Order: sequence, then structure tokens, then C-alpha cells
Amino acid sequence: MSVNHSEISSFIWNVCDDVLRGLFKPHEYGDIILPFTVLRRLDCVLEPHKDTVIDLYNEYKSQVDDPTPIILGKVNTTFFNHSQYDLTRLKQDPSNVMMNFNNYLSGYSENVVEIIENFQLEKPIEKLHKNNRLFQFIEKFSEIDLHPDVVSNHQMGQIFEELLRKFSEMSNETSGEHYTPRDVVKLLVSMVFSQDSDELQGEGKVRSIFDPCCGTGGMLTTGQEWVHDNINDKVEFRLLGQELNPQTYSICKSDMMITGGNPENIRQGSSLSEDKFQGDKFDYMLTNPPYGVSWKSEKSFIENESDNPNGRFSVGTPRSSDGQLLFLQHMISKMESKGSRIGIVLNGSPMFTGDSGSGDSEIRKWIIEGDMLDCIVSLPDQLFFNTGISTYLWILTNKKLEDRKGKVQLIDGSSFFKSMKKSLGNKRKEVTDEGRNKVLESYSNFVENEYSQIHDNEYFGYTKVTIEQPKIEDGEVVTNKQGKPKPDTSKRDHERIPLTDDIEEYFEREVKPHLPESWMDDTKNKVGYEVNFTKYFYQYKPLRSMSEITQDLLKLEKESENLLKEVIK
Repeated sequence: MSVNHSEISSFIWNVCDDVLRGLFKPHEYGDIILPFTVLRRLDCVLEPHKDTVIDLYNEYKSQVDDPTPIILGKVNTTFFNHSQYDLTRLKQDPSNVMMNFNNYLSGYSENVVEIIENFQLEKPIEKLHKNNRLFQFIEKFSEIDLHPDVVSNHQMGQIFEELLRKFSEMSNETSGEHYTPRDVVKLLVSMVFSQDSDELQGEGKVRSIFDPCCGTGGMLTTGQEWVHDNINDKVEFRLLGQELNPQTYSICKSDMMITGGNPENIRQGSSLSEDKFQGDKFDYMLTNPPYGVSWKSEKSFIENESDNPNGRFSVGTPRSSDGQLLFLQHMISKMESKGSRIGIVLNGSPMFTGDSGSGDSEIRKWIIEGDMLDCIVSLPDQLFFNTGISTYLWILTNKKLEDRKGKVQLIDGSSFFKSMKKSLGNKRKEVTDEGRNKVLESYSNFVENEYSQIHDNEYFGYTKVTIEQPKIEDGEVVTNKQGKPKPDTSKRDHERIPLTDDIEEYFEREVKPHLPESWMDDTKNKVGYEVNFTKYFYQYKPLRSMSEITQDLLKLEKESENLLKEVIK
């Protein structure tokens, strides 16, 4: 029988209050709560095989160098623990709980030991033990049933994410660094996979989903679940991800292990400077990279790779204060030649930051001129737990449908939300099923309406031209040796001319009438690209008349007078 994920989250949070309060600072709770949640889930999976594993280990440990393959083959799991203890059995010997707990941890198979090491449990465990709270903590955790038959993978993800949200709020971590709300993930995966519904039909399909900032793995598992629920439950997915944060990496890897995925496909390190999937290509890619996070610490590596014509960042690098477009370039480098689809959550700056010739603009130019940008969706603000900023979904592909080739669709989804009864951090709004269906309908219909605009690729491009005026001295134009006017640098100006306009005609029409002696320096022309989303969907609202405002003020004045009379009574 399944349970409500929020009930379990509340139970775990109460353990914090009961056992950890006063001993650990609130923002340190996660250092011990998260690993124990993982350990308890591992215990619940292994419990039916516990005695069998102990017997097998004792039988084969002296016969072979490594009994792991034999044990895994016999019990048909991807991990085991040969210690006689688990969190429940540790309660049987309260006086030796520290020694037995260490024995329990060391009994795990090597793939789990690596996960535990990433949690760095030694110091918090020692602190609990010295303050006589280790046994109480273990006792509390052994009461929770986290077996996958009771708590699904999806629910487990929600539990981890709810806990992570609370911990990150306490430590003031920035803009949704750990995970993306599930309503946003559902919208993103539905857009990425819905256009491939025909291709995903049939038997024997094996496809890959990759997330270079995978956190606890929510995008990977939600993508798989969406296809199984909405398109074809027979598609087999290889789920692959890389994650920098050791805690969330360990959570993701352990859950892959528990639910039958390949935990070796979850790897730790920075996707930008430590690509653990070098040379690999993927069918589908989903991510929510960190917003406004500096990549200065990786600058030398990234700039070296940008000098390589075949490197991921060869077309340019964005401002060092924000690496969002680097993650997008990283994903594009992993597109299959037969076709891949990418869904990425970004804030507003990658659409317009940087003038023509800058790294940001060059990346946009490369993406749009390469006909990879399929659609951008604006989302409501206040959707994320750690930030209220507006965000956007970018959908990219190198296999556009015939009628979408050479075009970009923009969908204004900023009004498709409902207000939440109770805020969760900065999250006060959620994308409902109805809102998600509206976006999907606009996307699949590919027609223009009040929420959808379709533009040719070149619509987003412009040529930045340099306008020169002659240098004047003593009322005369100063010329060079060739008799041409010398430019006055103090009067130098620039014009952005849309790619849809003829440059010469634009100059003659818009500039020459106002500056008759000016000319363009064609050697300095630079093509840039930007997506000014707000401008495209701007609707003029006329100002209210003075009489309307006066009437409202008089009405308010009358109401306040009535209220005052009531008070006096």
C-alpha cells in the first residue's frame, strides 16, 4: 500500500526536531538526515535477502577473492550488505551501537560504500554518539518503511526534494540549485517527448536520456515515466547523468541502484571541466542548470577547449559570471547525428545578454542559424522554491519536423498557472494540468494565436553597423591622403539593422535624412542574435482617464467615511 510522500517528509522532519535540535544547526540537518534516508531505503530493499546474503558471504569469502558476483547472482540484486546488522537489528544491542554501526556500514558492497563515502558521515555520527543520541536516531529511522513497493521511485524523489528544499532554505542556497519543481519538469518532458510519439511506438525500442546537472535524478525518472504513461510503456530507457554536488549525486545513484537502473551511469564531477561522458551521444537531454553561477574556477579549462575548433565551446563562451549557455553547448555536443531533442530550463539572460560579436550572441547565432532552436516557452514567475524570477523552457533539436524547419516558435505561458494555497519557499504558483495542456496544444498545433508566435530564424538576427561622421576643423572636413573624410570618433554611433532589412536601404531611409554627411564603415559590421521575448508579446494598455481615477478616489473616500462612522458608534 502506497503512502503520502508529505507524511514521510513530515515524519523525517520531526526526527530532526526530536533528536538533532540543539546538537546540530538547522542547516546541518541534511548532512545526516539525507544519508540515513538512503540507508533506510537500502535496508528495506535488502531485508528479505538479509540472512541469505550473510550465509552466502560466510560460505564463499574464504573460497574466492571477491564473492560479490556470486552473491548478486544468487539474490538477484545490484547491491548487498553482508553485515549481520541493519538499522533495525542495531537496536538489539544499544550498548555497542557505535561499533556495530561501523560494522554495518563496512558490510555494504563496494558500489554502496562509494555512495556512503560521499556523504561524509564520520563527524556527524561521532557527534551523535558522544552526545548519546545515535541509538535514538537509529531507532527513529528504523520505524519508516521505504520499500519501493510502499514508496515509489517518484514519491521517493519528492521526499528527497522536499527535504532538500528545507535544508537549502536554511542555508540560503541560491535559485533552485538542487532540483526543479515537478510541475515544471512535467511540462518540459512532455514538450521534449510528445513530438516523438510516433518514433517511440513499437516493441524493442531502447533510448537514452541524459542530464548533465542531474541532482537527485528527477528529470531522468520523470522523463521515463511520462513516456511509459503517455506513449509506450515498452520503451526501455538508459538513464544517464552527471552531478557535481556529492550529496545529491549519492542520492541519485542509490535510487538508480534500488529501482533497477544502472548506477554506473550516474557519475560525479563538473560537466563543464570533467566531462564523464566524453564522446557519448544521447537521444534525449533534459536539464535545469544553475542560474547566474560563475564558471571562473573552470575558466582556464573552458577557454583552452574553446580554442579547439572541434571543442564544445569553439563558437564562443558567455560571460564568466553565468555558465548557462556553456551547459547548453555541452548538451548540443552530445546530439546524435540521426537526431536528438533537448529541453533546458533557463532564466532570461541567455536570450539577450551580450551585444553582437560577444560570446553570448555568437552562441545564439550558432544555435539559430544552425536551425536547432525549435521553441521557447515563457513560464510564470514564482514557480521555483528558491527564487521568484521568470524562467523559460528552450526546446532544441537537430531533426526539426518539415513544417518547423527554418522557424522558431515562441509560446507565452506566463499566465498558465494557479496560485497555491500555501507557499513553499518562493514557490507561490504552479503549472496545472490544464496549463500544461494549453502549452502542449499550442506547441503541437504550430499556429499563431494570442499565446503563440512563429518567426523565421533570421527574424532574431541583426547587423550592428558603425555610423561615422566627418571630422571638422576650422569649418572644413579633414581628409586623409586618399582625399576621403576622416571620421570623428566622438560622433561615432551604431545602428542595429534587422537581417530582414536591406542594410543600404535602411541606412538611406533611417539614417541619411538625419545625418546627411554620415557613412557606414562596412569593415566593422557584426551580426548578432537576441530573443526579446517580452517585446513580442507586449500588449499596450491605455492609461486610465482622469475622470475614472477621480471616481475611484471619491468612492474610496466615501467607504473610509462609513468605516469611521461605524467605529464612532
